Parts: sequence; structure tokens; C-alpha cells
Amino acid sequence: MGEKKVIVLDEYIVNKQKEFPRATGDLSAILRNIGVAAKIVNREVNAAGLVDILGTLGRTNIQGEDVMKLDEFANKEFISSLSTSGLCAGIASEEDKNIIIIDGHTKAKYVVCIDPLDGSSNIDVNVSIGTIFAIYRRANMEAVCSEKDFLQPGINLMGAGYIIYGSSTMLVYTTGYGVNGFTLDPSIGEFCLSHADIKIPKTGSIYSINQGSYAKFSEGVKAYVDYCMGMNKENPKPYSLRYIGSMVADLHRNLIKGGIFIYPATDDAPKGKLRLLYECNPMAFIVEQAGGRATDGHKRILELEPTELHQRTPIFIGSEEMVKKAEEFIEKHETVGA
Repeated sequence: MGEKKVIVLDEYIVNKQKEFPRATGDLSAILRNIGVAAKIVNREVNAAGLVDILGTLGRTNIQGEDVMKLDEFANKEFISSLSTSGLCAGIASEEDKNIIIIDGHTKAKYVVCIDPLDGSSNIDVNVSIGTIFAIYRRANMEAVCSEKDFLQPGINLMGAGYIIYGSSTMLVYTTGYGVNGFTLDPSIGEFCLSHADIKIPKTGSIYSINQGSYAKFSEGVKAYVDYCMGMNKENPKPYSLRYIGSMVADLHRNLIKGGIFIYPATDDAPKGKLRLLYECNPMAFIVEQAGGRATDGHKRILELEPTELHQRTPIFIGSEEMVKKAEEFIEKHETVGA
């Protein structure tokens, strides 16, 4: 019996470029550059306890969150890699207030939205963290790159993905033709195809939510959480609560095993807390391509019209049947309270 052929990320991208017209050469090259930056960030993440890269920088980012040293490193690394490619006209990062227009790349067709290090509050305690990215074709090639190129609904996405830095490092991405996962093989320094054509189960037994904020949830969300806990006759067997606090880590698990990830609106965050452009749109694109569902409780995430770079939204994302059930509870309780 012959050995199984190892397919590396670059080879896979080139082959898919031949099959799918959407996967243009420029788009494929951007994905490869993201992969290169991910390897460098992975190296620093793995060495974080050995070098002076743990802890905060003593300042906050545009989101009002403490900036970790690895946040800053990852942000610079991805911006550098994308800037030198010549294929990206601009970058919007969760860490920066304004877009970054790349000098000399006015004719580049694409822009990238990126969350360089999702779940960075977990860095100091050695819990899985990640990177999320979204790639759009520019809205207007006749003008200089501007915010309008980024303020597009998720249905316009050309590609999206995430990297999870955990027990192994994986890059998961889609260009609209299914979802594939690549695991970094440190012996050869390459991302190798390990999870081909990922499909999220239609339902599952895992729910991921910060249940400590239960008192601040709407009545509909509370009712669904009660349902998950087995406090509703319709669901006598409780689901398992699994919440890491890193969207990448929580969603990656649920994508593979089936489950729902919820970050709802709360009394003190009525618009939700997760960012539409950097987190929710790319993750929604991935989950939908894997056969799942993503909404804000009422409307499909990918159809939301962004009006500002750091716009926030509630999100219910994961296995299709579980998200639909959550929406049912929300609609029922809103109707009762109307």
C-alpha cells in the first residue's frame, strides 16, 4: 500500500485556481501570504513563554481593550506580509482606528479585513487563540482605496478564513467552494491538507456562550439557554456548555463536532460586542459554506449592511438546526413582549 500523498497549501491553491474562476491568481497569492505570516506568528506564539512577548503594552486599542504584546506583533506581521505582496490595496485591522492604504498599490484589486489575534486575553494562560481574515474585491477600482471598499456586506466576500494556534496549528479557509483545513507540519514548515471539505453537523450537543452574563440577556436568549440546560420539557437532556472565550477556538470545535456559538446583545452592549467586519462576516461565510447558519438573531449576518469599520453585532452561529431553534425562542419572546 502506497503512502498517502501530502497536499500542501500552495499546491492546493494552485490546483483550485484552475478549477474555480473565482479563485484568481491574485486572490490565491494573498492566501499564500497570509499563510506565511501565520507561520511567523505561530513561531512567536509557541515561544511566548520563553521570550519577552507575554503581557500587555500598557495601552488600549480602538476597541478599548488592553493591547497584548503578541497582538502588536501579529498585527505588524500580517500588515507587513499583505503590504509587500503588491496585491492588496488596503487593510482594515481590528487593532487600528483607520484603514491602512498601501502606497504604490492603487491598482490592486483586493482589500483585507483582519483580526490579527482573536482571544488574545488568553495568551498569558496558554489557551488557544487565533487569527481571522476576510478578503473583498474593491468596490470601486476607479478611485483611491477608501473605507467604501471595506464597508461591504458579507455576501460580497471573495475569501475568508482563520488560523487557530492550539495543540496543532490549522488554517481553515473558503473562497466560496466549500471549506478546507490545513494543519501546519513543523517538520517541513508547510500547511498540509488535513480536513478536506469540512461539513458542520446539522445539529449538535454543545453550546458556547458567556453564561456569566445571563442576567443581562434578553428573555428570548435566556429561554434558549434554559432549553440548552435541559430546563425545558422539549429538551430533557442538557447540552454541554463549552466556552473558551476565543471565537476561533470555540467555533472551530463546533464546526468539527456540531454546536452553536452565541454572543448576544446584552443590557450593557445592546449592539453586541463582536465586530462585523473582522469576526462575524468571515466566520459566517465559513460556517455557511460548511452547511451551517449565522444570524444576528433575526437576519442573516452576511446580509447586514456595514456603516462603520468597527461596527458590532450580536451573532448566533453554528449548526443549522440549533441556530434556527435559538431564533424561534427569540421570535416567540419578542412577540409575547410586543
